[in-house]
Amino acid sequence: MINKINIEEEIRLLEFDICSAQRYAREGKIEEWVHKYLIVGKWANPGFSEGLKLQKRWWNGPVEVNLTDLSRAVGPELGMEHQVENDYWYDRISKMAKSMTNPLSIPPLIVEYRIGKLSVRDGNTRHGAMSLLGWLKCWVIIWYNTERDYHQHSSFLFGSRMA
Repeated sequence: MINKINIEEEIRLLEFDICSAQRYAREGKIEEWVHKYLIVGKWANPGFSEGLKLQKRWWNGPVEVNLTDLSRAVGPELGMEHQVENDYWYDRISKMAKSMTNPLSIPPLIVEYRIGKLSVRDGNTRHGAMSLLGWLKCWVIIWYNTERDYHQHSSFLFGSRMA
C-alpha cells in the first residue's frame, strides 16, 4: 500500500519550500533550485525548464510580494493567456487551498518580469488558492530576460540594499 502524504510534506521532503529556496539563493544557486523544482514532483514541467535554458536569464528571489502585484496567466477570466473553465479552476484551487496551511511550506511562484509587470509563469493555481484563503502576500522567484531589466527592477525591490 502506498503511504499517502500531503502536498506540504512532499514539498518539504523534496526541499521545495521557501527555506530551501532561500538557502539556494544565499549560495548564488537560485536558478539551479528553479530547474530542480521544475523537473521533479507531481508538478514537473521539464519543457518550461528547457525553455528557460534557451537564453541567459537573471534572477531575484525568493522575495515576498503582494498577491495583487502579480498577474496570473491562467484562470477563468476573459483575457487570460491560458483561459480554463470556471468550474475546473475553482475545483482545483479549492482542493489546493485545503492542503495549504503554512505560507513558508509553499514553493515560491516563478514569475517573469515583463515591462514593469510580474507575470506568474508557474504557480497560477497556488496564487488562486492563496487568494481564496485570503492571503495578502506570497513568495516569488523572478526571472529577467535582460540585464537592464534585472538591475532596474532590483533597484526598485531592494533600494539602497542593492550591491
